[in-house]
Amino acid sequence: MNSVTELPLRDTRKQAFEANKLSKKLHRQVGQAIADFNMVEAGDKIMVCLSGGKDSYALLDILLSLRERAPVDFELVAVNLDQKQPGFPADVLPRYLRERGVPFHIEDQDTYSIVKKLVPEGQTMCSLCSRLRRGILYRVASELGATKIALGHHRDDMVVTLLMNMFFGGRMKGMPPKLASDDGRHVVIRPLAYVAETDLERWAEHRQFPIIPCTLCGSQDDLQRVQIRAMLRDWERQYPGRSDNMLRAMGHVVPSHLMDGKLHPFRTLKATGIADPAGDKAFDADDDGCATPAAAAVPIRLDLG
Repeated sequence: MNSVTELPLRDTRKQAFEANKLSKKLHRQVGQAIADFNMVEAGDKIMVCLSGGKDSYALLDILLSLRERAPVDFELVAVNLDQKQPGFPADVLPRYLRERGVPFHIEDQDTYSIVKKLVPEGQTMCSLCSRLRRGILYRVASELGATKIALGHHRDDMVVTLLMNMFFGGRMKGMPPKLASDDGRHVVIRPLAYVAETDLERWAEHRQFPIIPCTLCGSQDDLQRVQIRAMLRDWERQYPGRSDNMLRAMGHVVPSHLMDGKLHPFRTLKATGIADPAGDKAFDADDDGCATPAAAAVPIRLDLG
């Protein structure tokens, strides 16, 4: 074999190796999130909300793979809400789902016209669009007999939501991996909770998903969420592991060291005379708050890959 043919062969082998490594990482992270929060139970019928974006494609793709070797039986049904956005390629998702052999339902609802009518030009459409979409999906879940509703939110979505609420809402609130729906009738799960968006981008490219861009709100570049996401990515480039640290912090809350009187009895707090090594320790000693940014940003990994 000459050197001319060896280079492409090495490139192909390297790409296959990297794709296999990424596949194992994604499946491990999704499987871990499912186990950590008991997202899937025997006999579940999981409605996977498919928008046509990279995240929901990856969610369905990984769940299909995990189902083949899962210790419990569960069903998957893909649901897409066709909001009648101008130029939406209505044939793309049905064709993809038929090729994958996935049961699916396309719900036709003209929420686009409602949003355009009620939201003044230039203002954010996301809030109203989200409320309309959520109500419709809850109804569809009931009609299909789904026991769980799976959404494609990932690690970065969860961290961005936390920062959004802190910066603009004045509250410590994030995006949980599992919750009861607004109407109290459904359980919503986010199996991609541990997965980084950059890995989903790589997976979508590898799997060549037929991506459908959102023309309703995806082009609103001045959204606060877009700005926060850009800030988070900049942090991650400077200090790798910071996003994982913030996600980990959402699962390690110390109410006594925050300020919510409903979670900790600050008003009635008195000295007990009993030593508590953690009582007056906020961010010192082993967690050196005076360290340089590079030293303080030691990555805390959520996976083994």
